[in-house]
Amino acid sequence: MTTPVPPGPAGEPGAAGRRGAPIRVLIADDQDMIRTGFRFFLDAQPDITVVAEARDGEEAVALARRERPDVCLLDIRMPKLDGLEATRLLAGPDVADPMRVVVVTTFDLDEYVYGALRGGACGFLLKDSGPTLLAEAVRAAAAGDSLVSPSVTVRLLKHVTAPAAADTRPRPAPPAPPAPAAPLREPLTERELDVVRLVALGRTNAEIAAALYVSLSTVKTHLSSVQLKLAARNRVEIAAWAWQNGHARAGR
Repeated sequence: MTTPVPPGPAGEPGAAGRRGAPIRVLIADDQDMIRTGFRFFLDAQPDITVVAEARDGEEAVALARRERPDVCLLDIRMPKLDGLEATRLLAGPDVADPMRVVVVTTFDLDEYVYGALRGGACGFLLKDSGPTLLAEAVRAAAAGDSLVSPSVTVRLLKHVTAPAAADTRPRPAPPAPPAPAAPLREPLTERELDVVRLVALGRTNAEIAAALYVSLSTVKTHLSSVQLKLAARNRVEIAAWAWQNGHARAGR
């Protein structure tokens, strides 16, 4: 078993953002070179530190429960226990104290995306997304946000509203978005809808801020308000709501 780095004073998830301590990360991947590459890049970030590594899913779950990192980076195809099951055990709906999990994989398959998000993951990245997006995903997860590879996001969410006749191939059930039976008691403002539309197209908070000529903190404020109004757990559910209700179109 890989020996973890001793935890710092901010041991519980989310403590990094509140106390200014580095974001504590666990990396789980069965390939030594991948773990080494991720560790090398993330440890070079001033606000991130890798506290543990695991070679398989069982080891990842055990280390995560013991070390309580702020963010867990999990591969999908691992021995003993795959990343989807590990995600469910660490962040699933039945977990009393869920952790922040970002799934990082080589395989751009819809069933993996759906499985990861339904299992509680707050992010989904392809390994070829690049180191900058990896660090962004870690920071987003630690802040209670979500990040899905832009190449995956629009395709994933378009499936929510795709006409049944357009493609009759069976697909896994997408992550369940918030779908209130009655109209929203407090409607979204026009500016909140602007933010929602960009979230639905896979834009990051920084890209939304630039597109709308507002500050990053303003975007975060709007997103917090939107989450409350939609009863959405994360930006993935916000985006799904936008696609279901006709507030987003690719290329818009």
